[in-house]
Amino acid sequence: MEASLCAFPTSKSLPIHSQSQVLTLNFTRIPDPSRRRQPALGLRTPSLPLIRGAISRTKKEATVEVVKQQLENCYLIAGIKYKGLTVKELQELRKSLPESVKLVVAKNTLVGKAIEGTPWEALKPCMKGMNAWMFVHTEEIPEALKPYRSFQKEKKLEDNDFTGAVFEGKFYGPSDFKVLETMPSRAEVYAKLLGSLQSPAISLISTLQAPARDLVLLLKAHVKKLEEEGSAPQ
Repeated sequence: MEASLCAFPTSKSLPIHSQSQVLTLNFTRIPDPSRRRQPALGLRTPSLPLIRGAISRTKKEATVEVVKQQLENCYLIAGIKYKGLTVKELQELRKSLPESVKLVVAKNTLVGKAIEGTPWEALKPCMKGMNAWMFVHTEEIPEALKPYRSFQKEKKLEDNDFTGAVFEGKFYGPSDFKVLETMPSRAEVYAKLLGSLQSPAISLISTLQAPARDLVLLLKAHVKKLEEEGSAPQ
């Protein structure tokens, strides 16, 4: 705000341009710290907790979607107790796993939401504590589990064991993993099945491949037996 004060002409002779003196005062308004600036009418600034809540909700939804994607073409899901593992150890573990196995670190509640209404709901008994989740996308279950056992032994992580798994809709507890780790491979199952199918065929082929003389003798013996039975007294 500006104010102009005019002084009356002095009694002394002064130059025409100096006969009137003008004093200009400038007033600067000092803001009052006790008064906050109000936002424009109709506009509302979102509070920080609301923003953080929205980001957290988005992250949770993204995690659930990641888990659902891993469920596709999945043969086995196993939980691993990862409490105490460092970020470096988790990175090394991921590198040690084959391409057909994916490791996802997610809260139990989010995994539970992703598997809700699916056969994987059988996994819920092991949803306690801090878990990392192993998604196996191959039928070769023992080969998929072997890298973690090797990693566990190398790093001496006895406390970071499997917490449970689901295979073909059945839940396997920590004490049942021996069954999963000793399952025959797909090739072994096929070989055993083929062997069982071939056994009767091999016996038949052996008989057919016998020398003609042996077949003639066998037929003669059978004919003689029939004649003896026919000549027997009634």
